[in-house]
Amino acid sequence: MRFGLDIAQHQLTWDEIVSRAHMAEEAGFDGVWVFDHFKALYADPKGPCLEGWTLIAGLARETTRVRLGTLVTGMTHRIPSVLAAEVVTVDHLSGGRVECAVGAGWNEAEHRELGIPFPSVHDRMDRLEEGVQVLKLLFTQDDVTFEGRQVRLEHATYRPRPVQEPHPPIWIGGSGRRRTLPMTGRYADAWHGGASNADDLRSKMEIIDHAAKEAGRDPASILRASSLSISEPWDEVKRRYEWMAAGGIGYLVVDWPSERERAEEFIGQVMPTLG
Repeated sequence: MRFGLDIAQHQLTWDEIVSRAHMAEEAGFDGVWVFDHFKALYADPKGPCLEGWTLIAGLARETTRVRLGTLVTGMTHRIPSVLAAEVVTVDHLSGGRVECAVGAGWNEAEHRELGIPFPSVHDRMDRLEEGVQVLKLLFTQDDVTFEGRQVRLEHATYRPRPVQEPHPPIWIGGSGRRRTLPMTGRYADAWHGGASNADDLRSKMEIIDHAAKEAGRDPASILRASSLSISEPWDEVKRRYEWMAAGGIGYLVVDWPSERERAEEFIGQVMPTLG
């Protein structure tokens, strides 16, 4: 099992964010994750909330080993070609340590407040699917023309190429059975989503596997990831870990708890006992 740490930049100063990233690196976490929102999602709505991609660009220079990503980038927040340029830039700044995790976007109030268009669910899902295709094309090809319903390119080239070959891993986040999970099977290197129990997880895995096979891909090549809250009693945390690991989850993003001491206890006493 690989572990990432969600350092949750809502309401935090830069110094605290760096401290959490260093903590994750020193503890042996595989990755450090932030979120892709422009306003804090809890507590004081006027509190600080540093932007995700410029934040991990800074963290790329403050760390040496951990991989870095947003969980997840809303495809509505940026033109996909601009996102591609940001991902490649952070890939270079980090020496090939960036993860490209994307989703359809969901926070309507945030979009409305900041003047970001918020299309229908159907259009957002189309934009996500077309955006993932555009990312892959711009990461790997020159003179790209793409004609989609939501996204278009005309003889587009972006340089430099990513450090990671053929491109940074593309994660798709979400659990929608009709569009998100089949899309994951067709295009993604990794899936991040939730499940309420082992049966729910199994059924979602089957949708991804089926779509991958239909697309001529090996389902085993797709990493399966979820999140792990560590705010509950340790026995409950371990039980959740066990059924997710048994169900094929290979990566867990540990949610930052309400108290730093809880994270320290997980790192020192619980994480070493997990597989």
